[in-house]
Amino acid sequence: MGDAYVGARTPRREDIKLLTGRARYVSNVRSPDAAHAYVVRSPIAHGRLLGCDAKAAWAVEGVLDVIIPADAADLRLPCVHLMPDQRMTSYPVLDDAIRYVGQPLAVVVARTPGAARDAADLVDLELDELPAVVGTERALEGDAPLLHQDWGTNVCTDFTLGDADCADVIEGAEHVVEMTFRMGRVSPYPMEPRGVVASYVDEELTLHTSTQAPHHVREQLAEAFGLSHDRVRVIGGDTGGGFGGKEHLYPDEALICLAAMRLGRPVRWTETPGDRVLATLPARAAVHRGRLALDGAGRFVALQVDVLADIGAHPSNVGASPAVVTATLVPGPYRFDRVAVRVRGVVTTTTPIGSYRGFGQPEATFTRERLIDEAARRLGIDRIELRLRNLIEPGEMPYTTRVYQRYDSGDYPRALRTLRHLVMPVEKDDGRRRGIGYACHVESTGLGPSKDLKAMGMLAGGYETAVLRMEQDASVVVTAGVAAIGQGIETALAQLAADRVGVPIERVRVVLGDTAATPYSSIGSVASRSLVVGGGALTQAAARLRDKLVAIAAHRLEAAPADLEIADGAVRVKGDPQASVTLRELATAAWRGWDLPEGVTPGLEERVSYDPAGFTYAYGAHAAAVAVDPETGAIEVERYWVVNDAGVLVNPAVVEGQIHGGVAQGIGEALTEEIVYTDDGQPISDYLLPTTREIPDIEVVMLETPSPFTPGGMKGVGEAGTIGPPAAIANAVAAALPQVADKITDVPLTPSGLWSLL
Repeated sequence: MGDAYVGARTPRREDIKLLTGRARYVSNVRSPDAAHAYVVRSPIAHGRLLGCDAKAAWAVEGVLDVIIPADAADLRLPCVHLMPDQRMTSYPVLDDAIRYVGQPLAVVVARTPGAARDAADLVDLELDELPAVVGTERALEGDAPLLHQDWGTNVCTDFTLGDADCADVIEGAEHVVEMTFRMGRVSPYPMEPRGVVASYVDEELTLHTSTQAPHHVREQLAEAFGLSHDRVRVIGGDTGGGFGGKEHLYPDEALICLAAMRLGRPVRWTETPGDRVLATLPARAAVHRGRLALDGAGRFVALQVDVLADIGAHPSNVGASPAVVTATLVPGPYRFDRVAVRVRGVVTTTTPIGSYRGFGQPEATFTRERLIDEAARRLGIDRIELRLRNLIEPGEMPYTTRVYQRYDSGDYPRALRTLRHLVMPVEKDDGRRRGIGYACHVESTGLGPSKDLKAMGMLAGGYETAVLRMEQDASVVVTAGVAAIGQGIETALAQLAADRVGVPIERVRVVLGDTAATPYSSIGSVASRSLVVGGGALTQAAARLRDKLVAIAAHRLEAAPADLEIADGAVRVKGDPQASVTLRELATAAWRGWDLPEGVTPGLEERVSYDPAGFTYAYGAHAAAVAVDPETGAIEVERYWVVNDAGVLVNPAVVEGQIHGGVAQGIGEALTEEIVYTDDGQPISDYLLPTTREIPDIEVVMLETPSPFTPGGMKGVGEAGTIGPPAAIANAVAAALPQVADKITDVPLTPSGLWSLL
């Protein structure tokens, strides 16, 4: 039987419930007796909480509880990604030491949302304000206030990857391009805000939450509260977008659980729009000093980057690990004789930095691709030709980079050549200056090998488990630990199961998101890994289940297994459809233990844990056409093109949707999105998401180079769209404005910033 579903544009089965109001979002969780919580947050960026007087709050009618730091003195959350010599490995849920605006200081619980908010306004905070520290350069100055006095520095971690002699090689190179780049702080901003409903009954804690990693949250809750893991249940439901911002347990979410445990009744909380900027972890916020060395023929000799990563007030769940991914992916798809990256994670009086779609990869691509374009401009070499001279060829695969990444498969030059043929200049005479920019990247996907995660200092496993069960009526149930966050994983897993077992997709049900019903997943749906690792496990489980069905049928039909096929709801002899037994008959007999061959156990259920042998590496090439108004500095992206290779495409329509959405986010990062802080550490609340007006037509061409590692050949694609746009758009602006090309170094490229350059 050929693949009927893998590779087909099967409509997403999730969409019906998502579009008709039947989705299981946190706000839809019914709990009539639930109390409502409001989080009191710090109005200052740096200081100490000397007192927290809640008498007036308690006087408000309907108030049930007020939690202050003394009530949660021992409650801490872990840093799961640990860097070399990291100075902090966990952080308190409530703390008297204030290090950013929006830091939780207390929680008020009341019978109604209004009463909780009114009482929260009456909590009297006695604050001792200290000077703020905004920006990594300021944090490194000798007179900068220290955020953590016991450290004696604002540097949380400092280490180097790559070649020790890289700087010497650069000094002896014929051509060197040196530039400094800045990436603004951006927010994941998912459509469904963070929210929880917590209940504590019979010494069991149940948490409904909008999360990417239910088992990860369960683990953190159990450890934080000293509960045995079997007494904690986390239910994810239909998470309305995550983009990295929901991959762990937040302090405010832990506090809602504490409130439920103290009150013995359900408590619910949803972040306000302002909380997205103040408390939901942002990302990027990095300064890179890069040097690219070339020989006289335009061959890349060496690349050196000094990464200053702003990690905010303290290391979060992921700490400085986005900067590590930047370091490991900074060579991209090119050959270099030498590469070296220094990474420093620096604390500032801002919200801790967390995960966001791309996780360090857009930053690496921006720095590298801007250096390449500037080198081409200075040397008078065509930008595409310079890249083609240095791209890794398919015959060199698998290829190990100077910073330890082993690329599995791909044809990088083909992607760029395909892109070159797609791109068409926009011809208009309206007084604006136009340019086209290019960017190539390699995307690290399928975060998985558990041994590698341990070596990286990540306190988690990377395997995934799938349980595949055929019921007596021949319907099929898939349960997996990965989570549905809008990325189409439910549809993709159903396609895999239907094809590999040989049943109609309508007969496949997929169960995700509930720790009481799904197998353990240490890190869930992050890092473009759900289909690569979770789908890999399912592919192996389906092969086992299919083999068992065929073995039982061969016994009943007195035929060799190799002579049988599964088709039309039956196992039959090839070429003789009359010699068959239906799947329903086989399933019923298997569950009853009837007529089984010797050595075959009753039942039809396979459980497989798949720990991949290595990461998978997708790749792509992006191009943007922009128009720049020299009078105002306004930039319009008029067209956008993507060539992407994510291995075997289970559902091309889902892949295209992932790329389109990622490009839209990347355009926002390039042009409009940034959380800006004043010198005294106050965030400016205006956050400008791109609208349909800013998003142009996006043309996507997909290549398919199977991964040799993944059962089924899949690679990830969830972050592909976000990686290229900042670099491609900046390169396009530099092409449109050659007189300031070497000054196009920062994103977002705002009209005021660009106008000042002009």
